[in-house]
Amino acid sequence: MDEFTDNSEASRKHVPVLLQRCIDLLAPGLSAEGAVYVDCTLGMGGHTQGVLKAFPHVTAIGIDRDPQALKLAGERLSEFGDRFVPVHATYDQIEEVIADQGLSGVQGILMDLGVSSLQIDETERGFSYAHDAPLDMRMDTTAELTAADVLNTYTEGELTRILREYGEERFASKIARSIVAKRADRPWERSADLVDLVRACIPAAKRTSGGNPAKRTFQALRIEVNGELEVLERALPAAVNSLAIGGRLVVESYHSLEDRATKREFARGINSSAPPEWPVEPETHRPYLKAITRGAEKADEVELELNPRSASVRLRAVERLRPTPEHMRNRKEK
Repeated sequence: MDEFTDNSEASRKHVPVLLQRCIDLLAPGLSAEGAVYVDCTLGMGGHTQGVLKAFPHVTAIGIDRDPQALKLAGERLSEFGDRFVPVHATYDQIEEVIADQGLSGVQGILMDLGVSSLQIDETERGFSYAHDAPLDMRMDTTAELTAADVLNTYTEGELTRILREYGEERFASKIARSIVAKRADRPWERSADLVDLVRACIPAAKRTSGGNPAKRTFQALRIEVNGELEVLERALPAAVNSLAIGGRLVVESYHSLEDRATKREFARGINSSAPPEWPVEPETHRPYLKAITRGAEKADEVELELNPRSASVRLRAVERLRPTPEHMRNRKEK
C-alpha cells in the first residue's frame, strides 16, 4: 500500500494492528467492482482508511457502539465521501445493518475486538488501570451500566464469577470479598482505589510477572459492563451469514476468551457436519467455510516494534465457500 499523509486526530491517536496483513487477507474478496467491506469495530477508522485507500472501488460500512469513535473516524474518513457509511450499533446487528443498506451480502468483514485505542487513551473513560479515573468503562457512553454500578451492586458470588470467567483471575473470590467489604464503608468511584485493592489481594510472589496485577480485574469488568462475550457469540455467526460467496471474514482477538469463541465458530463451517459413522458425506454437510490462516497468526517483530499493542493479537480468517446449510444455522453449542 502506498504511503499517505494523514494528520487527523484519529490518526495521531491510533495505529491499526496488522493493517497490511488484514488488507492482504481481504483483497481477494474485495477485488470485484462494487465490493462492500464492513468494519464491525470501526474504532478510529485506521483499518477502514487502509482498505479504502487500497481499493478505490470499495464502499465501507463502519459499525461502532461508541459515538465518540464514530465522530473521530468520520473526520478521518471524510475524504472518501459517500464511500464511507458510519453506523451507530453493536456489531451483532451486522445483518440488520447491511439489510438497511439494501444488501444481501458483503465481500469483506473485519472484527478488531476488545477495547479501542481511543477508549484506553481517554483516561476519563476509566478503561486503563494505569491512570486514576471514574469507574465507567462503557464503550457506548449512552448505555446505563458502569463499572462502578457492577462493583457497588453485584453480590460477592456474582463478582467472583465475573472475575473468574472473564478475567481468568486465580484470586477472584478474595478480590470479590474485599470489594464487597470496602463498599460497606463507601461506594466505589475511582479506578486507582480498585488497583490498590487488587494489588493488596494478590500475593507479592505472584506479582512479579504478567504486568499490572489489576489487568485481569479491569478486563473482567469491561467485558461485563459491555456484554462483550455475549455480543461476540451473536456477532460471529451473524458475520458469517453476512458474507457473500467468496467473501472473507478476518477476526483479531486480544485474549483467549475471544479467540476461543472465534475458533469455535470458524470450526463449525470449516469442518464437515456429517457424523463420522456415516458412509457418505451428503452435500448439505460439506464445509461452507475455508480457513485462510493456519491457526491463529501473531504479530511479528516488525509489527511489535511499530505497534506494541499488537503483542497479544491472534488473527484468524475464513472465506465463504457456499451458503450456510439450514441445519447449521443458529445451532447452539453443547
